[in-house]
Amino acid sequence: MKPLLGISRLIDVVTEKIGKAVSWLILVAVLVSAGNAVVRKAFNVSSNAWLEAQWYLFGGAFMLAAAYTLSQNEHIRIDVVYGMFSRRVQHWIDLFGHVFFLMPFVLLMLYYFVPYVRMSYVSGEVSSSAGGLIIWPAKAILLAGFILLALQGVSEIIKKIAIMTGNMDDPTPYVPTHAPLEDAVVPEVRQ
Repeated sequence: MKPLLGISRLIDVVTEKIGKAVSWLILVAVLVSAGNAVVRKAFNVSSNAWLEAQWYLFGGAFMLAAAYTLSQNEHIRIDVVYGMFSRRVQHWIDLFGHVFFLMPFVLLMLYYFVPYVRMSYVSGEVSSSAGGLIIWPAKAILLAGFILLALQGVSEIIKKIAIMTGNMDDPTPYVPTHAPLEDAVVPEVRQ
């Protein structure tokens, strides 16, 4: 199990570095958007390339940070139900979800994206908008995002198995649960 945990740690480090680095793409996208708006209003000049650059930047941030989000256990889930179970059951739910939902979906996306990106690159596909950008880098970002997500999925599966078999301490031994309705503080309604 130790070699697998070493691989998991390596994947986590790579995912974290990429996830934190691409967070700056949001700032760049905002600056490009603001600059494009100012130039359009002040000089009555616009460019489809700048609009598409915004999409590329936002898409890159979203796709390349998805694996980091998974590593931080921040993906959306139904916490109302999940939080009602013991931590051991939560680990089983996570493992089941990773193995039977996340990994098949990610592997299917990789299966379809590899030829999709290759064909776009080989053909030199360009945007259908006048003055638009080349398309294959955006498609390559999607592919890279799914590769990272697949690797992080493997890392998460390794960690869940290690936790459940006692080979690793649970990094989040307590997941907050929602208070039952009878314990919740309900403000008094005046009539």
